[in-house]
Amino acid sequence: MAISAAQVKELRDRTGAGMMECKKALAETNGDMEAAIDLLRARGASKAAKRAGKEASEGAVGSYIHMNGTIGVLVEVNCETDFVARTEDFQGLVRDLAMHIAASAPLAVSAEEIDADLVARERGVYVEQVKQEGKPENMHEKIVDGKLKRFFKDNTLLEQPFVKNPDQTVGKLVEEVSAKTGERIVVRRFTRYALGE
Repeated sequence: MAISAAQVKELRDRTGAGMMECKKALAETNGDMEAAIDLLRARGASKAAKRAGKEASEGAVGSYIHMNGTIGVLVEVNCETDFVARTEDFQGLVRDLAMHIAASAPLAVSAEEIDADLVARERGVYVEQVKQEGKPENMHEKIVDGKLKRFFKDNTLLEQPFVKNPDQTVGKLVEEVSAKTGERIVVRRFTRYALGE
């Protein structure tokens, strides 16, 4: 059974587990959402299981203006309570995310949010590249999938290496702060402005 990006996103939103963990759990349970939640809980990957039903509707909008005024960022980060939204850990996360977005210019928060036309265009480019490289035809699809995976890693906020600590992804940083505060934290959206673009 093919697992859709929407299913992975729903499981991630409900459990707080990583995208790859969610995808594996859905594959192992043949797309059964409740069984996948149970599987993640049994593995301990779903730190937010107790909070899964709660809405992350509090939070903050953070901003960052690069020193010379050529790049500006607004980012909305949500949590469950205004108490956590006012904590130093949460506010620091919001500031760090805004700064990271200014430096790394992601296209979207997650792979599911990247425009399907752009993904199709990138796939077309990779198919042509693979053909030009003369790779064996039976390997084309695998190579193209690998290049697309790299594209998502380079261009989605949660998959990018965090600028202050490249050994950690932004998604892992958010999970870390979520575990520290005891609440579900969601990066809702962002806008990045660059002078002349």
